[in-house]
Amino acid sequence: MGQEMPKTYDHRTVEQRIYAWWEERGYFTPKIDYSKKPFVISMPPPNVTGGLHLGHAITAALQDLMIRYHRMKGDPTLWLPGEDHASIAAQYVVEKEIAKEGLTREGLGREKFLERVWDWMHRYRHVIAQQHRRLGTSCDWTRERFTMDEGLARAVREAFVRLFNKGLIYRGNYLVNWCPRCGTALSDLEVEHEEEESKLYYVRYPLESAPGEYITVATTRPETILGDTAVAVHPNDERYRTVVGRIAILPALHRRIPIIADESVDPEFGTGAVKVTPGHDPTDYEIGQRHHLPIINIMNDDGTLNENAGPYAGQDRYVARQNLVADLEKEGLLVKIEPYLHALGHCQRCHTVIEPRVSLQWFVKIKPLAEPAIAAVRDGRIRFIPERFAKVYFNWMENIRDWCISRQLWWGHRIPVWYCDDCGQMSVSREETLAACQKCGSQNIHQDPDILDTWFSSGLWPFSTLGWPDDTEDLRYFYPTDVMETAYDILFFWVARMIMLGLEMTGQIPFHTVYLHGLIRDEYGQKMSKSKGNVVDPLVVIEDYGADALRFALLTGSTPGNDMKLSMQKVEGARNFANKLWNAARFVISNLDEGYSVEDTNRLAALWKERPETLTLPDRWILSRHNRLIADVTRLIEEYQFGEAGRQIYEFLWGEFCDWYIEIAKVPLYGEDKAAARQTQAILVYVLERTLRLLHPFMPFVTEEIWQHLPHEGKALIIAPWPEPDPLDEAAEEEMTPIMEMIRAIRNARAEYDVEPTRAIAAIIAAGQKRDLLVSQKDILIRLARIDAAQLHIEQELLEKPPKALALVVRGYEVFLPLAGLVDIERERARLTGELENLEKEIARAEKLLANPNFRSKAPAEVVNKEQTKLEDYRQRYAKLKERLQSLL
Repeated sequence: MGQEMPKTYDHRTVEQRIYAWWEERGYFTPKIDYSKKPFVISMPPPNVTGGLHLGHAITAALQDLMIRYHRMKGDPTLWLPGEDHASIAAQYVVEKEIAKEGLTREGLGREKFLERVWDWMHRYRHVIAQQHRRLGTSCDWTRERFTMDEGLARAVREAFVRLFNKGLIYRGNYLVNWCPRCGTALSDLEVEHEEEESKLYYVRYPLESAPGEYITVATTRPETILGDTAVAVHPNDERYRTVVGRIAILPALHRRIPIIADESVDPEFGTGAVKVTPGHDPTDYEIGQRHHLPIINIMNDDGTLNENAGPYAGQDRYVARQNLVADLEKEGLLVKIEPYLHALGHCQRCHTVIEPRVSLQWFVKIKPLAEPAIAAVRDGRIRFIPERFAKVYFNWMENIRDWCISRQLWWGHRIPVWYCDDCGQMSVSREETLAACQKCGSQNIHQDPDILDTWFSSGLWPFSTLGWPDDTEDLRYFYPTDVMETAYDILFFWVARMIMLGLEMTGQIPFHTVYLHGLIRDEYGQKMSKSKGNVVDPLVVIEDYGADALRFALLTGSTPGNDMKLSMQKVEGARNFANKLWNAARFVISNLDEGYSVEDTNRLAALWKERPETLTLPDRWILSRHNRLIADVTRLIEEYQFGEAGRQIYEFLWGEFCDWYIEIAKVPLYGEDKAAARQTQAILVYVLERTLRLLHPFMPFVTEEIWQHLPHEGKALIIAPWPEPDPLDEAAEEEMTPIMEMIRAIRNARAEYDVEPTRAIAAIIAAGQKRDLLVSQKDILIRLARIDAAQLHIEQELLEKPPKALALVVRGYEVFLPLAGLVDIERERARLTGELENLEKEIARAEKLLANPNFRSKAPAEVVNKEQTKLEDYRQRYAKLKERLQSLL
């Protein structure tokens, strides 16, 4: 890749070239090595229903960071990619596509429709894989999987048969959530509840054999009156004590229904009497079970009413509502209608209002699966990051209901059950097709038309992708996996089911750590939605700013389990960071001697590690800060504090390396001492190259491109070893910090008094016992603070403070900048007065706090000592500044 670096970094010419180079060289594919423990992540498979969004981007960034880190640590590292067939979502999308051609699913028929879905899958699987490549995901594409692959389909059938044979899968008529548009049952998790303005209808039910007597109920769904089989009141409600046990006459259909007492009734709702429709309401269904009420289904699959609705049969549910309400009003049975705000369940996919409805479905008996999954988290085999989600997990798992796994759709894993037309028996098979009835041998059999819930196959993902149920080498070596990183909003949809099915099918936990990230919101904290026009397309951002910028903004802006705000200013800031890094690298490379090589770095590094006294104070300081950074970043990544790790790398590179050490390095680089220049070159290369390794998991493209231009060992940064920290040099950091603060104070003073940047100024410094140290660093002062060398005076003590000079007090140093011709004397007096007033307030606050006996007795000793030290510092500064103010009077 050569030594010449372009003047500017252009992500458009770098990122796709670098990625193709990595992939061609096989860096993403791990080698099985039984002497090492692998690190494995199963990529949450995105739905094949379109392009990637920001949720995928943060998932990819977080997982790629972990993968690249462990790869550099020397672990055999597998990140297994794939896509999910997303049955209900994909079928919905393809139905909309064929509608543009004037076609319907029913018109095409099952076989032809599935051909169209497969065409969609092939097209969009490729699109999604390419978009993941644009994000820089270093996953093993040779092991890419799809939830409808033959191997995974076989795993689904195997899991179904095992559960069925253990009595954990059953079929029956139960109340389910039904989407009339999608024409399928939905699990509770696939229903989104949204508050809507509705109406509460008060309806009178006549009492049998009692003309003029009624019981009034309130309902938000008057059309379901047609399915009522009782009226219920609370047993302790005195208003209705005399009517319990009597018969009411159902309006419109004139059916006789009993009035019953049940403790689930809320006496405060409506009139305190409620209609009971076991076929169309979860609470009513449970009341019906307790009181052995008949269940009447009034609804067809498409949301129209069936023959049980009498004169309203064939009408859409909302048309029937209007007509029934009108009829009730004519009959004098409609008391009143009130506005009512309540949460309505909607299909997560198409947003149609769902209809609770009794239907023949397949279910998983979930309690026996949930108990081991609860134990795995409770005993610490699986941990959540952040930990608070364990409580959420327990709460849901301990109250879990049986899982409806059948869907009345065409696209997905067909339920592996066949019914015999001759003997009526049911056959369950591991095979894709079945030739004959397992009971009587008849060939007159037909397969169950339903498919399995998408999450059934997704729940097998960590092990089905590795070859289960076969005993494959991949399964033996790479399972259990390590980390499951995903969004907290699919904790129950997916994570819990993976844990349950992993334990049931393999006897092992599927992963030891669950890392949950939050949702990405816009810069104002609002949820992104097309209707608000605030949706950010990650591919557009990548095109404009680069994948590195997007990744770094996402990684450093997020914390585990919390939603994050994303603004383009953050992404732009990350791009500016990449540019700053590029310019720093160009400076380093352009200042290397002809023929400089990695051997020079290694030779000089070995020398200064053996003889640290050969190093200057700034050299010792930057090396110590660099080693501290390595230790801190490694610890933070191991603790899953990725955002803080990235922020520390940023602060080091931008602040300490670029803004300080590079500027300091210009003194020896441009000086006459060739040996000093060569040593500085080596330190620049050494620190930059090793810090690029730390940054690589966050910003893989720009770091690899720079690394290839630097003198280095190895073929690629992606497989370079993660750096190990050398011992810290606390003394160097302690000595260097006040000097930097002094330079910063002088720079601030120059800015405050509008001194021209090129103008060198005079400085007199009282350094006390540190005079010799400061004299040894005077060239740095002269260059970085723009001090006139001829007018720089460094003394141990000053017998007399310079008159008419700006005074700066910095950590034991007193700096005087003569004001003659430089500043306004009156303005300086005002500045000192203001600073003294602020110090007086701080001294008073500290004295009051330290005089408080409660503070001294209850606060930790180190906190009390810290306050005491601050007070002493305030008093010293106050005395010195007071003296300076006197000199200007």
